[in-house]
Amino acid sequence: MDEFKYCPLCGKGLTTNTVNGKDFLCCISNNCGYVFWDNPLPVVAAIIERDGKVLLARNKEWPEKVFGLITGFLEKGETPETAVKREVKEELGLDSEITEWVGIHSFFEKNQLIIAYHLSVAGEMKLGDELAEIKWIPVDKLRPWPCGTGHAVRDWLAMHYI
Repeated sequence: MDEFKYCPLCGKGLTTNTVNGKDFLCCISNNCGYVFWDNPLPVVAAIIERDGKVLLARNKEWPEKVFGLITGFLEKGETPETAVKREVKEELGLDSEITEWVGIHSFFEKNQLIIAYHLSVAGEMKLGDELAEIKWIPVDKLRPWPCGTGHAVRDWLAMHYI
């Protein structure tokens, strides 16, 4: 919230005020009433399984040993189901089908709400611009990580393998 300094409605400054028991950035003008609610952003995540293995990917911006699921932001006018299939196509060049919905998970550290699906894929893989590398992990070696999409992996494993 620190980088947001001016009201997008009237251009006056913002200050922190308590609204409904929580602190939010609010316009200083009594005539405006703008509140920056800072609601979480919806993100879709794909658990891609093929031949008993799950695909994990490393974004080019991440450290070398950090891998996660294919994810992306839900865009205006898009359903989560359309978004997750679009992300798989953009990031991997693969066509996909949703086999099941896994769940919704809060990722408080990034102010995101993750909507996770299990997908099957087909086609020839071609990594998109955002990815540095991928790896396939056998399901019996897959371990959930403690935040973000790791909760979706945990729930998916519990649904099928634990």
